[in-house]
Parts: sequence; C-alpha cells; structure tokens
Amino acid sequence: MANRNCIMQSLIQPCPGKRIGVISDTHGLLRSEALDALDGVDRILHVGDIGDPNHLDVLARIAPVTAIRGNIDRGSWAETLPETVSLTIGSLRIHMIHDRKALQADPGAEGWDVVISGHSHRPGFEETGSILWLNPGAAGPRRFRLPITLAFLWEEAGRPRAMIHPLPV
Repeated sequence: MANRNCIMQSLIQPCPGKRIGVISDTHGLLRSEALDALDGVDRILHVGDIGDPNHLDVLARIAPVTAIRGNIDRGSWAETLPETVSLTIGSLRIHMIHDRKALQADPGAEGWDVVISGHSHRPGFEETGSILWLNPGAAGPRRFRLPITLAFLWEEAGRPRAMIHPLPV
C-alpha cells in the first residue's frame, strides 16, 4: 500500500527520500518562486546559463549545488565551471550537459541512468530504454510563450523519476 501511495503522490510531488531540484537557464534572474519551490530539496543541479555567479551562492543556502557552464556563462567565474558533469546521487548515475545536441557519448555505454540538459528552454522528460532524459525548462526570463519551470528528480523502486514544476509567475 505504501508504494501505491507513493505512486499516487508522485503525480503531485516527489515521494519522500532524496529529492533533487533541477534548474536551468536562469539567465541572471533567480526568481523567488524558484527558491520557494526548491526549499527542502537535498541537492540542486543547475544545468547552465546561470548568468550571475552570486545565484549559485543563494542556491547553496538551500542545498549543495552542482552547476555546469552554459553558452551565456562568460568570464573568469564561468571558466571555473565544467561544461559537463557526471555524478552519482544515491544510486542514480547522472550526466549533466547544457545542450543535449552536443552530447557525443552513448549514455547506455557510459552507464548513466539520467541525462539532464537545458538550453532549449523547453521542459520535458522522456525515457528511451533505461535512460531518463530530463530538461527542466527555463526558470529565468520568459522566452517566447514557453512556461517558466524547473524540475524535481528522485529515485523510486530503483528507477529515476522526474516531474516538471511550473513556477507561478
């Protein structure tokens, strides 16, 4: 019964356990709505186009942050950020890259469970085989008519799960 409750709950919010907040394309605008949504996560992943290095410090007050450089991130502060990161959180093997089109590796061969990218500002996730592809969308300035979003990622029954979280702006 507990697993069924978790599945039903995950339609609204992630199940208890390690919750990972995933944010991208803030472009120098770190919205209070994003900070409110991320409150209580165990880890934050920023998938590039940060725009303001101080925003990483603000996010780090909520939870430990792993960030990568996006195409608008320039200057000495941005040069300290990697273009890609592979990390393990719990048992999830995660790869972060700003632009999915730039990915040259085979996620299955690399053993990744999740590939997270930003850049397009289009939120969404899909599974291909055993790989979860996640784009949290953009949490910064609105672009075209795309929504303002971030995402949550967690592990459930040994599998990665994600949800897109629209920000009320």
